[in-house]
Amino acid sequence: MNAEYHRYLRRKGLILSGLLLLLLVMCMVCLSAGSSGLSVSEMIKALTGNGTAQSSTIIWKVRMPRIAAGIGVGIALSMTGCIMQNILRNPLASASTLGISQGASFGAAFAIMYLGAGIQVNSGSAAAITVTNPYMVTLCAFFGGIATTAIILILVRIQQVTPATMVLAGVAISSMFTGATALIQYFADDVVIATVVYWTFGSLGRAGWREITLIFLFSGGAFLYFFYNRWNYNAMESGTHTAKSLGVPVDSLILTGMVVCSFLCAVSVAFVGCINFIGLIAPHMVRRLVGNDYRFLIPCSGLMGAILMLTADGVSRTLLAPAVLPIGALTSFLGAPLFLYMIVRKGSIR
Repeated sequence: MNAEYHRYLRRKGLILSGLLLLLLVMCMVCLSAGSSGLSVSEMIKALTGNGTAQSSTIIWKVRMPRIAAGIGVGIALSMTGCIMQNILRNPLASASTLGISQGASFGAAFAIMYLGAGIQVNSGSAAAITVTNPYMVTLCAFFGGIATTAIILILVRIQQVTPATMVLAGVAISSMFTGATALIQYFADDVVIATVVYWTFGSLGRAGWREITLIFLFSGGAFLYFFYNRWNYNAMESGTHTAKSLGVPVDSLILTGMVVCSFLCAVSVAFVGCINFIGLIAPHMVRRLVGNDYRFLIPCSGLMGAILMLTADGVSRTLLAPAVLPIGALTSFLGAPLFLYMIVRKGSIR
């Protein structure tokens, strides 16, 4: 039995190492992708500080921030999906399917347009919205996301809704916040509307190193909390009643987990916009490889989310280069067929 357990750990460790290696490969692919035409040698020289001013600017001020933002946001969104699917006992749970992303988007848009977090900047004949107070945007996005979370927790605790009903409630909540966002945009001028709509598409290019640092700090703190409770999540896989009989503080675990997930979603939405399907699809992909052992499922979900984000970003920058497509639209376009394929192949997503 001991030898079998060690083989089990080695197998999971190899999968984790393989995902980490694949992430490094995707980083190099995204670093070389683009319309500037940098060769591999020029890219290496820029990375080592020996490149030209142009190549160094492209690598360190354009591509590296996008890659870092993609990794941080991918980890954050996939971890939230992984944990919400566990504590809500719903395989379709994620920030986008339950309306948390839409609630956070409403809060962020409200802060940008009406609370002075965004200011209109004219540049020649063009105009754009620059987020001058990302902390205000994050705070308002968090309040929007936590409002959705409160509705979900009320449905779970008081009404004892089924997983299918929970998804329907998420559709209703998403529609409500989408309508609210459209309503506040109705009273704004055309330039602000166009900019906020573009912002909701999602873009890794708008996050600077300050925002990226915050994303990694919050994601790292959330990972430590989630990983600390890994055995509790394993117990939750057998049901809430079984988990309670094993001494798991189910109520506090659900409440704290949803608050942490809402905050991670809010930070991601505030800094890069609304990006769908990453939090839903990444945990299911790695669950096929490592099962429901949250010692491995949590870190593997984070790595897979980062890989999917970098893949979508690479496609967005090369498909119609030099134009950069909105990454939020691409993640939905690529994620939905893959998710449907998983359902059709196995007849279930669990």
